[in-house]
Amino acid sequence: MIKVTVWNEYSHEKINPRVREIYPEGIHKAIAAGIAGNGIQAETATQDQDEHGLSESVLAETDVLIWWGHLLHEQVDDAIVERVHQRVLDGMGLIVLHSGHFSKIFRKLMGTGCALSWRIADEKERLWVIDPSHPIAEGLGASIELEREEMYGEHFDIPAPDELIFVSWFEGGEVFRSGCTYRRGLGKIFYFRPGHETYPTYHNAEILKVIANAVRWAAPSAGTKPIYQEMPVSLEPIRSRPVSGGQD
Repeated sequence: MIKVTVWNEYSHEKINPRVREIYPEGIHKAIAAGIAGNGIQAETATQDQDEHGLSESVLAETDVLIWWGHLLHEQVDDAIVERVHQRVLDGMGLIVLHSGHFSKIFRKLMGTGCALSWRIADEKERLWVIDPSHPIAEGLGASIELEREEMYGEHFDIPAPDELIFVSWFEGGEVFRSGCTYRRGLGKIFYFRPGHETYPTYHNAEILKVIANAVRWAAPSAGTKPIYQEMPVSLEPIRSRPVSGGQD
């Protein structure tokens, strides 16, 4: 069983009636309900909880953390960011959604500003699957079409992805690298673009399939973890050699 924590700052739903209408229990609850089952156990956490719902014990039990934030990036406690960062390096998977590109944790892991261009104009988005052999794209067709979404456009200030799974085209003509994977330490990271709060994107079955596929891909492997330490005793005998010197 893969244990997932879906984290949401949970702010838009409280102040915007349109968002509350689409996600009456919060974006986090919609995502958790949409991906649970078939080997995935999904719990939720929100920014207004103690330690933002991400205590050491919660993170210790989390195989994959899903992150959605927008308005309150700078109000996330730096100590919690450090905690999540270390868990990723230790092997926890991280899926960053939509405006989470500006979250402290994503910027820290990327080492760049993660800025981009955007526009809200009820545009059609077509996410093209450009790596159909990748596990995150399993069960999808050639593309996913969303009737209305916020536009994100290049240049996206991120490092070159390890793998590029999706590229978006928007009705206004822009394109965007919408599905990017990275590895940091022992952890696997997936950034997935769709999910503006005023559109029902997280009720779309194909979007939820991508997120569930990404959870399975990002889950920690069962391989032996490396040990970092001084090695005063060698694994093999070290043959003593005479000290070489120059000629007199």
